[in-house]
Amino acid sequence: MLQYCRARLVDLVIAVLGVSTLVFFLLRLSGDPVALLVTETTTREEMERLREALGLTAPLWEQYVRFLGHALQGDFGDSLRHARPAASLVWETLPATLELTAAALLIATLLAVPLGMLAAIRRGTAIETSCSVITLVGQSMPFFWLGILLILVFAVQLHALPSFGRGTLGHLILPALTLSAATMAKTARLVRSGMLEVLSQEYIRTARAKGLPERLVVLRHALRNIAIPVVTILGLDFGLLLGGAVVTETIFAWPGTGRLMIQAIQGRDFPVVQAAVFVLAIVFVVINALLDLIYVWLDPRIRFRRGP
Repeated sequence: MLQYCRARLVDLVIAVLGVSTLVFFLLRLSGDPVALLVTETTTREEMERLREALGLTAPLWEQYVRFLGHALQGDFGDSLRHARPAASLVWETLPATLELTAAALLIATLLAVPLGMLAAIRRGTAIETSCSVITLVGQSMPFFWLGILLILVFAVQLHALPSFGRGTLGHLILPALTLSAATMAKTARLVRSGMLEVLSQEYIRTARAKGLPERLVVLRHALRNIAIPVVTILGLDFGLLLGGAVVTETIFAWPGTGRLMIQAIQGRDFPVVQAAVFVLAIVFVVINALLDLIYVWLDPRIRFRRGP
């Protein structure tokens, strides 16, 4: 267990360092943030003084070393737009993003597992065709298009749900449905293919021959054996959902870290983008570490490696 924790800690450092380095240099290639902070009457000398005050006149390697040193202390500098510490802005918006992502993952799981099971059990029927159509639509429709359609139907036409903002359960439904569509479709297809394979195994035929009800055969013997690949896909998709939240939060004006990042990228607000990427990378690695613990719980035969 101790070795596992050390290995995960190394993974965390490598992932965060790699992502932060990539984002640092890409942001510097996107343009000069000072150009967005001045007016038409600002002189060249005033712009140079502003660059020097922001630390942008130093060589790039020096800026990078200074960034790493401050980042290790949790200091990403002040936001160029909000004139507040970038880290505090990210921590204020992170709960909203995690709430949206967790809701989307929950909806995807609750819809995907029954759909995949129905498609496998009712193979060759209209139910399987209906499930296939639903998963095809969910997997092929982009986030922004589905979000706009849901707003037009449920907010504009039916006036049943709010179209933007955060505060009540109603505000969460449309953005969570939008974000969950692709993950739901992918997971449902995985459940269907896994269930078809498991249902043809010898031990399933044995369970049926013993007279067990079909419900127990499916839920107790078949579903548990496809749980690990399903959990793997859901865990990996958690990172995709965090990325998809950037688009979804913008469509529904959801006050999360994704929307904050979009505004920061448009305004070349380097400290906020770097802080957001740093925090989200940590969240992603921690979620994957928790996945490994869930594997052991689902299948006791899996144990942490004790070393060579």
